[in-house]
Amino acid sequence: MKKEEFFEKIKGKVIVSCQAVPGEPLYVEEKSIMYLMARAAKQAGTPAIRTSSIRDVVAIKEETNLPVIGLIKVKYDGFESYITPTMKEVDELAAVHSDVIALDCTSQKRGDGRSVSAFITEVREKYPDAILMADIATYEEGVNAWRLGMDIVGTTMSGYTSDSPKMDGPDYELVRRLSETVDIPVIGEGRIHSPEEAVKVLDAGAFAVVVGGAITRPLEIAQRFVKAAGRRQS
Repeated sequence: MKKEEFFEKIKGKVIVSCQAVPGEPLYVEEKSIMYLMARAAKQAGTPAIRTSSIRDVVAIKEETNLPVIGLIKVKYDGFESYITPTMKEVDELAAVHSDVIALDCTSQKRGDGRSVSAFITEVREKYPDAILMADIATYEEGVNAWRLGMDIVGTTMSGYTSDSPKMDGPDYELVRRLSETVDIPVIGEGRIHSPEEAVKVLDAGAFAVVVGGAITRPLEIAQRFVKAAGRRQS
């Protein structure tokens, strides 16, 4: 899919994140079942799916025929980053024709000793025509990714790194600042728990939003209800 076509498809819309990693209730070792979540998301009208792992990228593309933002979550010794952290994962996603490749573009420690800027530059040089999404946590990281040629900036990591603010809801201010600065799409992502918050992220300037846990993680959804009822009783 061409970049302009993808952008037109997602503009102003909710992209649903369908992910399950080992240790989560919906992770089945024998076979991916995330395609079922993606089926529901497609029926609801989402224009694209964000997912992790090669098997889920392949299964969801086959099931939905929607564009997929693919990533691979892996933890290497010495690395703080875990979203598509090395060229190995980028190559694997490119090989299965992930429509968009998402990678960690934060300033977190890299075990290979390289800077994130060097990594971004290498990925862009190797895949000049790929649609690349930068998962960032701070304004400075987003601007850096934009300047180095990333096609999309996502606020995915805000609140999950040591130098980004911890909050219960979306980072509206980060969305606003980046949207006013960069000339590429800014995707609001992270802790969007309700339709009202999704709309507020769009109103803050986001080109599109990604919603995951509030839709496709039943354990997280159930815990939210249980905790709310528990607070009422205490």
